[in-house]
Amino acid sequence: MADIENRFKGWLKGEGPKPPLGTWLMAAAPATAEAMGYSGFDFLVVDMEHVPIEVSDLAHILRAIGCTPAEPVVRLAWNDQVLVKRVLDAGARTVMLPFVQTAEEARQAVSFAKYPPEGVRGVAAVHRGSRFGRATDYLKRANDHVAVIVQLETPEAIERLPEIASVSGIDALFVGPGDLAASMGHIGNIAHPEVQALIERAAAMAQNAGKPVGIVGPNPDMVRRFIGYGYSYVAVASDIAMMTGRASEWLGSLRDQPAPASAPAAAY
Repeated sequence: MADIENRFKGWLKGEGPKPPLGTWLMAAAPATAEAMGYSGFDFLVVDMEHVPIEVSDLAHILRAIGCTPAEPVVRLAWNDQVLVKRVLDAGARTVMLPFVQTAEEARQAVSFAKYPPEGVRGVAAVHRGSRFGRATDYLKRANDHVAVIVQLETPEAIERLPEIASVSGIDALFVGPGDLAASMGHIGNIAHPEVQALIERAAAMAQNAGKPVGIVGPNPDMVRRFIGYGYSYVAVASDIAMMTGRASEWLGSLRDQPAPASAPAAAY
């Protein structure tokens, strides 16, 4: 029988790495996704909000990640019933919905991801999510294996964190630091003390609510700070950020200190 187990959902319950570490996928390329999956990350966030990834692209990226030890998390463009249905049918098991502001919007997110009677997800007999029908018990087990994460990206959403966290079927929260900073008048500056104070407060509120909460940071130092605040799972930068950052570092080094003319050519 084909397996549909969602390891990431178990990790959110503390059954795996502590804390799970991931990164964002912005390249929209299966090869890059596969390479990052073999690099040691526990989870990879496929970003369909700010990257031109369509559902057909998503299926290829999920196949690539599926070859690796990493677990995929799919961040949708919006909290939309049709989008949720399509990405779950394409094989996503953990979905992240952006800009959730209220408990009612959180309840909608859960209903979109669950089959009746718990939700309104449309039923199809054969799709990639059910291993093309080979997971014969998929319809009975899918509700238990799909994980729903909602993003809190404004001070108003953070204030409503306890009621959002209490919604049945919400597996975890995620604080979006970039949009949070922008909504606080500090666009592009998540390190601002006011932003950091609210990020830290959100972690404490989530702990009090008994709900896992995640976040993304631009570098290891910031991520360590977030872990210190009590975040349950954390992503660092993105595939593109790491690639361009290393490229700039190496180019800067070469231009500052050019190699001797007699240096042998690299073997690759």
